[in-house]
Amino acid sequence: MIHWLKKWLVGYHRETEKTGTDRERIHTLQKGPLPRHVAIIMDGNGRWAKSRGMPRVAGHRAGMKTVRHITRAADDLGIEALTLYSFSTENWKRPKEEVNYLMGLPGEFLRTDLDELVARNIRVRMLGEEDQLPSHTRDAIMKFKEATRDNTGMILSFALNYGSRAEMIRAMHGIIDDVISGKLEKEAVDEEYFGRALYTADLPEPDLMIRTSGEVRISNFMLWQLAYSELWFTDVLWPDFTREMFFEAIDDFQRRSRRYGAV
Repeated sequence: MIHWLKKWLVGYHRETEKTGTDRERIHTLQKGPLPRHVAIIMDGNGRWAKSRGMPRVAGHRAGMKTVRHITRAADDLGIEALTLYSFSTENWKRPKEEVNYLMGLPGEFLRTDLDELVARNIRVRMLGEEDQLPSHTRDAIMKFKEATRDNTGMILSFALNYGSRAEMIRAMHGIIDDVISGKLEKEAVDEEYFGRALYTADLPEPDLMIRTSGEVRISNFMLWQLAYSELWFTDVLWPDFTREMFFEAIDDFQRRSRRYGAV
């Protein structure tokens, strides 16, 4: 464990040295209002690979490295929650080879990153329908949850087999069942109650949503939760999205005036 930690620290310092002013940058950003919860649509892996004449899975492999860098950046800043849109309910339509590779990523991430996540006191969770996932994917997710269950730092959520419309329908079905059974009066159902029926019940709503790759849409991601989120889009493809770009998004967030419908 000590050998691994020394090896990781060397790699971390090399990463931060690339910016030259990493610590100063973090210190400056921490003086301003930080988003409690950042949600990211990680888009552009396939196009990144295609532009290099590589198979799409190569883009996903490169994208996983970006997941590592951005998780570190968010944790270093003191962000409370980071949610990454990893696999949508619509992504099952992709080629079988690509889907199989994506379903294997949680296991690969478990092997390469679990120790660091535990050392950083990060808690890992999943948002989405687990029952439809392959058994090896569910097993990796379960091991992540168990290993980080008692951690009290940043909550890292992977939206996997996730679709916001399906999430809301699932929540409504549960509420309807409670009303029919007499456990709940329909008049008691308000926005707060509905929010507690979603996967994100114990998370603050995202203050900032980032999407990479130049697409300017939400794509069935957290439709309820993003009602008053600040949206930040970039043309940069996810594998090329850097720690400094993440800081740029936070800096832009801090320059905005959030009025929640007020004047």
